[in-house]
Amino acid sequence: MASWLRRFPWTIFIACLAITVLGLCGLVRADELYGRTQLVERQMVWLFLAILSMIAVLLVPYRWLSQLSPWFFLATLLLLAVTLFMPPINGSRRWIPLGLFDFQASEPARLAYIMALAAYLMYRSSQRNFAGLLPPLLMAFFPMLLIVREPDLDTALLFLPILYAMLFAAGARTKHLAAAAVPGLVCLPLLWTQISPEQQSRIVSVFTQRDGGSAPAGDGFHLHQSKQILALGGYWGSRNQAEPPIDDPAAWQLPASRTDFIFVMIGERFGFPACAVLMLLYCILVWKGLRVARRTREPFGRLVCVGVLTLIAVQTLASTGMTVGLLPITGTTLPLCSYGGSSLISTYVGIGLVMNIAMRQGYEVTGEPFVFRRGMD
Repeated sequence: MASWLRRFPWTIFIACLAITVLGLCGLVRADELYGRTQLVERQMVWLFLAILSMIAVLLVPYRWLSQLSPWFFLATLLLLAVTLFMPPINGSRRWIPLGLFDFQASEPARLAYIMALAAYLMYRSSQRNFAGLLPPLLMAFFPMLLIVREPDLDTALLFLPILYAMLFAAGARTKHLAAAAVPGLVCLPLLWTQISPEQQSRIVSVFTQRDGGSAPAGDGFHLHQSKQILALGGYWGSRNQAEPPIDDPAAWQLPASRTDFIFVMIGERFGFPACAVLMLLYCILVWKGLRVARRTREPFGRLVCVGVLTLIAVQTLASTGMTVGLLPITGTTLPLCSYGGSSLISTYVGIGLVMNIAMRQGYEVTGEPFVFRRGMD
């Protein structure tokens, strides 16, 4: 037991827990502004279940999971297909109702894809040829297609940076990755005609945003309110204000404050220092995770680390960037921080995999470089 505790990656775990605690503080602030809910208590229950799930993942040697990864991936594809037949909620079919809660299949699907792609690439060298990129691209295509049908374009697009980061870590050549991206760039005008007017409006609002004045109609409203509420909190946050600077309730309206815009709630309440601490915690988490990947000679472990950390980093940049007008409003939740059981549990399971890899010493984690098994392609 003592040896297990010594090998436990405490820095990664404490960073994750601190991020979730800041998210709970944001939920409390949202209750103060928009009315009392039970979401804080529910999120604490989800956190308890998430930590239990993370510990369960730690107890299983991670290399055993490589053999089960394709089956996990197929199971999540089936769940994504089932989701399309569920009753719509706010015009989307993203959840499977299970009575006590709604299950979002796209959350574990991303993690299952990371594991399946790592299992596929672990001892191959075909990805070093341009034609060898096709099977990994097809593996990403099927979950992306099902998720786009929900519709949830934002979540579907997260598969692409995961794919490219894992291919790069597996030895794919940069020139081949760049060439594979060219058709996608060429098709961007066609993609623009296929996305909904609402999604087009979200992109356009980034380039037409303006500060001050009354809130615009449409999707520009969310961006305007997000920046305004951050500004109302001030540098040190509303916690240090004797009274609100504005009494108009309309000035404080912010839909999805507990999910998509939890970063705003933290910044409004605790100011810039809390936002800086939150981003520092994410940097520590990604840095420590990538150190595990760098030290891991066993290919499945390294690729899983790269995939999980890429997912967390891209989600964090997308979620925080949209709240301050640097990126379009996508509805991307802040990992480990926003309210949501499916997201919280799946993210902690992913972190549990990284910690599992970090704790397996000897052959699995060494200072030697990443290699392929000889005689295999």
